[in-house]
Amino acid sequence: MGASVTTGLQMAAARPCIPACQRLLGSRAALPSFARALSTQTGFASCRKTASAGPFVSLNHKRFAVRAMSAQGLPIDLRGKRAFIAGVADDNGYGWAIAKALAAAGAEILVGTWVPALNIFETSLRRGKFDESRKLPDGSLMEITKVYPLDAVFDSPEDVPDDVKANKRYAGSSNWTVKEVAETVKNDFGTIDILVHSLANGPEVKNSLLETSRKGYLAAVSASSYSFISLLQHFLPIMNPGGATISLTYIASERTIPGYGGGMSSAKAALESDTRVLAYEAGRKGKIRVNTISAGPLGSRAAKAIGFIEKMIEYSYVNAPLQKELLADEVGNTAAFLASPLASAITGSTIYVDNGLNTMGLALDSPTLST
Repeated sequence: MGASVTTGLQMAAARPCIPACQRLLGSRAALPSFARALSTQTGFASCRKTASAGPFVSLNHKRFAVRAMSAQGLPIDLRGKRAFIAGVADDNGYGWAIAKALAAAGAEILVGTWVPALNIFETSLRRGKFDESRKLPDGSLMEITKVYPLDAVFDSPEDVPDDVKANKRYAGSSNWTVKEVAETVKNDFGTIDILVHSLANGPEVKNSLLETSRKGYLAAVSASSYSFISLLQHFLPIMNPGGATISLTYIASERTIPGYGGGMSSAKAALESDTRVLAYEAGRKGKIRVNTISAGPLGSRAAKAIGFIEKMIEYSYVNAPLQKELLADEVGNTAAFLASPLASAITGSTIYVDNGLNTMGLALDSPTLST
């Protein structure tokens, strides 16, 4: 039905955090040395989880400005910037990790939450369930200025079928199509500077591509890649020049990952291709940068729906150049860099944050190597 507002189907997740000095930032492009150094000293808070934010608290974003210093003293400073993160429904996905990193750098945070998950998300926030995950470097709790109901599968009210309108999980919510959300944000705040797409859903993800139906395939592409086009299409008019967009992809876009089916690999390939085209179009039209982060496997709640995420985490640990646990906050830190002026010349790029697993052509743990 609606698009899942978590990054689970791209195998995103939250894992216990490690000291900032251990974090690394990787990319396909050859980033300047200062950017690599920057990621090792971000100073973003260590946390038990990386996750989503709380809806009802007004954010004094200047209070959370965190200087992520490299040896040259370069800051990630997003004070005065406003971010809309589409795809935050709990506190253990990449959407939450990115929201937290942007908030730590000083940005004001708005989020879009999948309509059927909205009530439980807001209730958990009100009851303090996510308070530990919300902690920022200064000990304060990350705050979200506003949470918007969102189902990015539907561009406008005219696109919503009757069965969805009648669904009790949508009862009580309104103005949740992409067009309506963009209009509401405009009415509430005028403009934004950062747009994050953290959405993925493939109803037939457990089916091989040969066993995937047309309906399931198109649903995966609609929820996981076209939704980004729709978001940018509707938010671009209210984005300030010099702004940035970030989406999340996965190596299955270019390498065969058996078990990651249902058209999800195709959806991620489309997302990366669209990133390059939209970088040109949005760059020329609105001076907006468009990048995507290819994140490695992590065990989020939604990723477990795939059925073999723990094995993928173990595979990555054994075979990646960097033998360490991949953390959601490392993706968050990368997003903060890409959204900042330090990345002002980076657009149309796929940035790998996977401990280097994408570079490997041979599985070191293959039984054939031990015979």
